[in-house]
Amino acid sequence: MGENRAEVPGCGGDSQPPCPDQVLENVLENVLRFLTSRRDRNAVSLVCKSWYLAEALTRSELFIGNCYAVSARRATERFRRVNSVVLKGKPRFADFSLMPLIWGAHFTPWLTAFAAAYPWLEKIHLKRMSITDDDLAQISHSFPHFKELTLVCCDGFGTSGLAILASKCRQLRVLDLIEDEVEDDDVVDWLSCFPDNGTCLESLSFDCVELPINFDALERLVARSPNLKQLRLNQFVSIGQLYRLIVRAPQLTHLGTGSFSPPESWVPGEQEPDYRAAFAACSSLVYLSGFREIVPDYLPAIYPVCGNLTSLNFSYANLNAEELKAVVCHCYKLQTLWVLDTVRDEGLEAVATTCKDLTELRVFPIDAREDSEGFVSEVGLIAIAEGCRKLQSILYFCQRMTNAAVIAMSEKCHDLVVFRLCIMGRHRPDHLTNEPMDEGFGAIVMNCKKLTRLAVSGLLTDRAFGYIGKYGNSVRTLSIAFAGDSDMALKYVLEGCSNLQKLEIRDSPFGDSALRAGLHHYYNMRFLWMSSCKITLEGSREISKALPQLVVEVFRSGLAAVRDEDEFVDTLYMYRSLEGPRNDAPTHVRIL
Repeated sequence: MGENRAEVPGCGGDSQPPCPDQVLENVLENVLRFLTSRRDRNAVSLVCKSWYLAEALTRSELFIGNCYAVSARRATERFRRVNSVVLKGKPRFADFSLMPLIWGAHFTPWLTAFAAAYPWLEKIHLKRMSITDDDLAQISHSFPHFKELTLVCCDGFGTSGLAILASKCRQLRVLDLIEDEVEDDDVVDWLSCFPDNGTCLESLSFDCVELPINFDALERLVARSPNLKQLRLNQFVSIGQLYRLIVRAPQLTHLGTGSFSPPESWVPGEQEPDYRAAFAACSSLVYLSGFREIVPDYLPAIYPVCGNLTSLNFSYANLNAEELKAVVCHCYKLQTLWVLDTVRDEGLEAVATTCKDLTELRVFPIDAREDSEGFVSEVGLIAIAEGCRKLQSILYFCQRMTNAAVIAMSEKCHDLVVFRLCIMGRHRPDHLTNEPMDEGFGAIVMNCKKLTRLAVSGLLTDRAFGYIGKYGNSVRTLSIAFAGDSDMALKYVLEGCSNLQKLEIRDSPFGDSALRAGLHHYYNMRFLWMSSCKITLEGSREISKALPQLVVEVFRSGLAAVRDEDEFVDTLYMYRSLEGPRNDAPTHVRIL
């Protein structure tokens, strides 16, 4: 009896039971491996120290929304097992030439840290970062198992860096270049540099590369990439060349068509391939984009695949209403649609009639000037509200709008998460009643309980911001342009929107008093951007003194430095950081 008892763990034998804390830690780590949401993981890490450590050990994907919010050293010391990185740099207004050309967001110091800490790294996704050809070369040398590179709105690199990456990263599955500025110095035939004996490519996007390509090399590359599912071409690929590619790759699910026009050497009356049959063979296609220099006569070629499409991007295609109608009448499964306003209200009415599953709509202006004519109005918005009840996200550029139309959308589309209405002319009221647009935007925040992103425009008084502060508790990103009467408008927002993370303001009458109203909340926000407002240099200094863990940057849109004698600040960019002020700011960017 005693001998048997001695053999039982925990009853006096040589075997010792595992520590209860160790058991809990092992269980926790196994559970956390299945937790993928960044928000949930962040919440777990705040429970206690042991959960903080366990969460760090099990995190394989690292997301950093501001490259200056934390240092590369701190990130790599905490997270030791990362194989995928998402890193963002400049704020969104960099896309609209509202920042100095030389500002920062360099990837080099991050890459140096990643190369030392994560030699097994497989994926890098950068947005609004500066990455050089040397960086691309270091990626290819430092990470032997590297598989995916996605660059969105990045700059600083050219085709020579792409050539090194293509030749050295033998396991490369994804190379997506999206809205990047690719330098044209020392142009290299990078498409010829992929391995000759077959590739692992699953996605290749280079529609933003505004340089001629070696099409024969591209055709050979597509032929030896049997796993290729996504291909987005630039405007130097004609529809005849597109035909040759899709015949070789009928397995594609996502396609950017290139120019969608014949080559310059084409002779009218010349026999052309059967484009329609080639598209019909691509039975897996669910996404179409491109159409950068479209000849509408070729549009019937895509009709056979329209019935299967869930996403259609015509944001480069100058189509009229009739041309759009001929396409969307086949698109019963469409969930995402991007178009130019040249489709007019009539085109949007056709969308509303057919596309009942639409969840995202973006309508861009073909002419973004404030005094442009504008081709869509409240008529198109009301049609979408009536016909597309599943809508979750809308971006709508127009020159005229009514409160009634916006209210209708708030009442019909209760699942709206993103509502961005951009009335391009400054301070424009409801064009039928001449009243401010207050009630329309008020209805959006009152009726759309899932709303997290809101962009406002048109003639708005402080009353509209009172509505946003009172009912917009779920809003995390707010963009304001040419709006508000006084500082009270911004005070309503800062005191009421407790979940606000990103606040972008331009050309509005808000001053130091409004800025001080957010002192209690700025540490909880990712950033605040204010340009062409009434913020003074002294007021900005007061904020930096009151909140020392915030970085307060002031600068002009050009390269001129901010001077002590300047009274008002052109642009204020304020963000939280664990590291304090950065050490790579150029001389024309002043950190207070």
